[in-house]
Amino acid sequence: MNGSVRVGQVVGVPLRMHWSVPLLVVLFAYGLGRQTLPAWTPGHSDAVYTFASAVGAVLLMGSLLLHETAHAATARRKKIAVQDVTLWALGGMTRMGRPQTAAVAFAVAVSGPLTSLAIGGAALGAGIGLHSMSGWAVPAAVLVWLGWANLFLGAFNLLPAAPLDGGRVVQALLWWRTGDRERADRAASRSGQVVGGLLMAFGWISFLRGVPGGLWLVFVGLFIAVVAGAERQRAVIHTALRGVKVADAMSSPVTTGADWLTIRHFVDEVAVNSRHSAVPLLDFEGRPSGIVQIRGLARIPRARREALRVREVAIPLSQCAVAAPSDLLSEALDKLRSGTGMRILVVDGGHLVGIVTAKDISRLMQRHTLGGQGPD
Repeated sequence: MNGSVRVGQVVGVPLRMHWSVPLLVVLFAYGLGRQTLPAWTPGHSDAVYTFASAVGAVLLMGSLLLHETAHAATARRKKIAVQDVTLWALGGMTRMGRPQTAAVAFAVAVSGPLTSLAIGGAALGAGIGLHSMSGWAVPAAVLVWLGWANLFLGAFNLLPAAPLDGGRVVQALLWWRTGDRERADRAASRSGQVVGGLLMAFGWISFLRGVPGGLWLVFVGLFIAVVAGAERQRAVIHTALRGVKVADAMSSPVTTGADWLTIRHFVDEVAVNSRHSAVPLLDFEGRPSGIVQIRGLARIPRARREALRVREVAIPLSQCAVAAPSDLLSEALDKLRSGTGMRILVVDGGHLVGIVTAKDISRLMQRHTLGGQGPD
């Protein structure tokens, strides 16, 4: 996700944090320290409320991290590749490959909400127990607040709307019942668009009636609707490309460049003559080593272009989508990663034989719209 930085790792997966997380912590702490705790436990000093609210906000972010960690751990246990876990203003996001069975999809989807509900129940019980046994009102109130927040998080995420976990659960159940993955994807994404629209409407009405938090619901609803729309479009593409091989979609031959060239020589000899926005790179043995984006080269100062090799600023092959000519195109599309664009390098016997770009996908979609069922 743009605007995020890596801060560590969880269960062997890179952990990233979006710039909005510190802001979210401050907002939670402010609401807890200025409103909730003084109302629940009056009579304490501002210092007590400030410290307790800071602890509560950090604990809540920790519980959000555990929610996403549950997704990542379950996915890894089910042999699904997990790219990273990112915390941001709406909670978290775990990027991973597509599950291969409905049972695996269900297990991954439900693991997060169950973790939040378990944390919520444990924190709520601990808060009530602490207050009854010791009378420590402020720590008990923080735990009760944390418990209710996690119970709400778990319940909200179970709404039947993709990309929420509840939408993933619905998708998995429909996939299991019908055996049609793309149909299940479309149904879950449609549900997400409906729920997102309802949240936006409810949030806007609440805001007009004087509830500032309504704007937050509008933002959440907009996010759900936009992502659900994108997922629906992806499901439509997968349906249209069902049975199509990568070899049927790829463009060949491919314009390439040597990865050992300096950036200056690469720009002069390759980039200026290329009609593409990115160029695959080959090593000394003629094997693909990555891909370089032309706009990235343009941002490098001229004074540095003689000292840097083009491979030093390229996207390495390990981060590129790579497929064999005989692979299904729909499965190859699942390998795409954010930041690399819609480009699939087609490799056969260790050598680059073609590339699939957004234009190739668009061409196939147009043929499907005209009534074709795939390549001739």
